[in-house]
Amino acid sequence: MIGHLNLILRLAIWFLLTANLSVENIIIGVSIAFLLPGRPKTPEALKDWLRVLWETLVAIPQAYMEAFEIIFRPHNHEDVTMEQVKAGRTPGLIFLDIFLITFTPKSIVLKYHENGWYEVHWVRRRRKA
Repeated sequence: MIGHLNLILRLAIWFLLTANLSVENIIIGVSIAFLLPGRPKTPEALKDWLRVLWETLVAIPQAYMEAFEIIFRPHNHEDVTMEQVKAGRTPGLIFLDIFLITFTPKSIVLKYHENGWYEVHWVRRRRKA
């Protein structure tokens, strides 16, 4: 059986993809959420989910600020860095971490390595020497 938070995440993704809250779509979404393969139930701390939710809310104005910054102050330097996954992350939380990194215009996750690293592409301003 899947955890409650993973079920909510799956349903939220379904409703965002379909943009339809009809009774038929809700039934289909719940069915798909339960039929998708899961993993053995692992304890997920509610505080981790609440922290990621807060980071998501903070990322929205940050994304707008970064977009305007790129428009008015061009960024001409690119970096690719490796960032370590926070300890004890479940697949649902890893998905949300990747979403947060990719949501902002200056960064995108290129690859998730199974040994616990994200490969992140950054666009930055290079300071004049």
